[in-house]
Amino acid sequence: MSMPLNPAAAPAGRGQSQAIDLIRKIDRIDGHWQPRVVAEMNDYQFKVVKVQGEFPWHVHADTDETFVVLEGELKIAIRGGADAGDGECAGGEAVIVLRAGQMAVVPRGVEHQPSADAEVKMLLIEPRGVVNTGDGAPGARTVANDQWV
Repeated sequence: MSMPLNPAAAPAGRGQSQAIDLIRKIDRIDGHWQPRVVAEMNDYQFKVVKVQGEFPWHVHADTDETFVVLEGELKIAIRGGADAGDGECAGGEAVIVLRAGQMAVVPRGVEHQPSADAEVKMLLIEPRGVVNTGDGAPGARTVANDQWV
């Protein structure tokens, strides 16, 4: 069961000037692939999410996307991007593997597909208003923006 579509109102302080327990926030989310905002900085949002299984291939033409793994192991398949550090991408395909305490930035315009064999808890950093399923038509995994937890 997923959280209601009515987003919680942004807190007056937008999550600033306070300690935020990311794992406790994630534990309040019912369901996978349901990102929720925990703080804002300028025009960027910090979103927590738990994931399992495959997310659809998608691209964000106008913005980079940052993935920070807090628990578990996340795989991000990428197509058509620069070298992923292993010499395998450079216009082809590569897989970035992230474990707890690791992060990666997927550059704007790079098609990518996050996936996890077991549950992963993570933090996403992206500009306010970014659609989680990218620039294409909304799909089954598309989530309304600005839902706070």
